[in-house]
Amino acid sequence: MSRVFVRHGLCVSVSLWLVIMCASEAAAQAYKAPRTVDGQPDLQGIWQTMNTANWNIQDHSAELGVPAGQGIVEGNEIPYLEAALAERQLNYRRRFTEDPENKCFMVGTPRTMYMPYPFQIFQTKDQVNIISEYVHTVRSLRFSGQHPKGARWFMGDSRAKWDGDTLVVDVTNFQDEIWFDRSGNYGSDTMHVVERYTRTGPDHILYEATIEDPKVFARPWKISMPLYRHVEKNAQLLEYECHAYLEAERDRRDTR
Repeated sequence: MSRVFVRHGLCVSVSLWLVIMCASEAAAQAYKAPRTVDGQPDLQGIWQTMNTANWNIQDHSAELGVPAGQGIVEGNEIPYLEAALAERQLNYRRRFTEDPENKCFMVGTPRTMYMPYPFQIFQTKDQVNIISEYVHTVRSLRFSGQHPKGARWFMGDSRAKWDGDTLVVDVTNFQDEIWFDRSGNYGSDTMHVVERYTRTGPDHILYEATIEDPKVFARPWKISMPLYRHVEKNAQLLEYECHAYLEAERDRRDTR
């Protein structure tokens, strides 16, 4: 009798979970984003993630100074080529000196979207601008023009378009060795990222990014996560001027 009850209870629990998931997905699909004065879906506001992806984009256990976390990689697998996996393992060993974040560099796309700092989205008819609190990083997502030939940037070059209520951003022209996290996952100058921003509620954006890089990965792979809007009174970007703090720390060490 108890065995039947347990199975029945499990069945009810699974069914309820499926109903909740389906209802949540349906609600997200039914949500109609507010519009800007130009009629575009309005993504504006101050946003931030609530995850540990900047430490490691895959599932990871806690270490000294590293909180445990669930990854943002779909399937939790990054399809490294064999030689690239060896490079990733080397990156892990030298992560305290070679991570671009530790050098106060801009950290690239998509990592800038899940750094532990807020960012603000502004929109005009011709482009979307993303301004991060981290080292004054600015991304301009332009609705016109082509990727320039030969030019390279830490953040890449971003060209955007609307797919219904979803902003789709094509990003190329990266500098070499863009790190995805503090654990050494990385991409090269042949990396291509396609981002998708979908407003799913008044205070949420679903962020998705598909990554491909023939130098590093055997196939494309995907990350996804929610972005949360800051709703507290007087929410604003403050300042994290990493270079100034780094120089001050160097000066302090030199005077010991």
